[in-house]
Amino acid sequence: MKRPLVIIGGPTACGKTAMSILLAKKIGGEIISADSMQVYRYMDIGTAKVTLEEAEGIPHYLIDELDPDEPYHVMIFQKKAKAYMQQIWERGNIPIVVGGTGFYINALLYDNTFTETDGDSEFRLACYRQAEENGAESLYQKLLEVDPEYAATTHANNVKRVTRALEYHHFTGEKFSKHNAEQKQKESPYQAAVILLTMERQQLYQRIEQRVDEMMKNGLLEEVKGLLERGYDGSLVSMQGLGYKEFLPYFDGKISLEEAVAELKTGTRRFAKRQLTWFRKQIEGHWIDLSLTEPETALVEMLEYIQSKGILIDGQPKEA
Repeated sequence: MKRPLVIIGGPTACGKTAMSILLAKKIGGEIISADSMQVYRYMDIGTAKVTLEEAEGIPHYLIDELDPDEPYHVMIFQKKAKAYMQQIWERGNIPIVVGGTGFYINALLYDNTFTETDGDSEFRLACYRQAEENGAESLYQKLLEVDPEYAATTHANNVKRVTRALEYHHFTGEKFSKHNAEQKQKESPYQAAVILLTMERQQLYQRIEQRVDEMMKNGLLEEVKGLLERGYDGSLVSMQGLGYKEFLPYFDGKISLEEAVAELKTGTRRFAKRQLTWFRKQIEGHWIDLSLTEPETALVEMLEYIQSKGILIDGQPKEA
């Protein structure tokens, strides 16, 4: 019998954290973060990490588990998440995987296989250096040459995704688009309910603007400064994350603080748009528009959908 798994995905700032906690309280869930940045310590404000108060006693995993200079990639996520899922099932609870890193979510949902080279960092860092020194477009041109199909689904400025595809091709000789197509044909080994949250575009953008303003009030600039003072510089993959890389030129004296904040808002809007595009194209699930639905109503819809997937029986968690 397949074991139950609930996934909540969607763009940044759409309300995933709040909805996942409401759901977890209803179904006996424990939350695993599918976010490529929240796993790092000292990076709280810029990653919109759930606070102790917000968690309301619901256990969260893959948050604050690594230092910013430690490697973290899809293979590590997949291995750690599966271990936590096993522990959650053994307690008779339901794992709820929550986040906006779609690649991680797909890898877990379909138990995708990866080569050991997917964890190699030397080639990846070389790609990041090329993008930094010669521009993201130069890296994207390489992808166009080796895998035009995947390039067509990826924005040139999404250096992480471009690098991931180049890395796969470099070590395997195969196209990443071909690999993804093969993996998508697999059936999930779990009794899974995938819930995808969205929001009207302008409302989402307004929430992003407000979130960045709140981050600044809560000390985001001091957080980035503290990371630099700890010796975590811009060469690290973690420091190239959204919410951190935008302030590096400010501390180098190249741009003003206002310009850095504006860049963060613009970058976050673009990121949210890319996330929505990815989820629509790459994963199947039940969409809920939170700009049209109150949280309480959305929760009822989530519960009904989960029950329709065989995870809840008469409102009770299905036994693993």
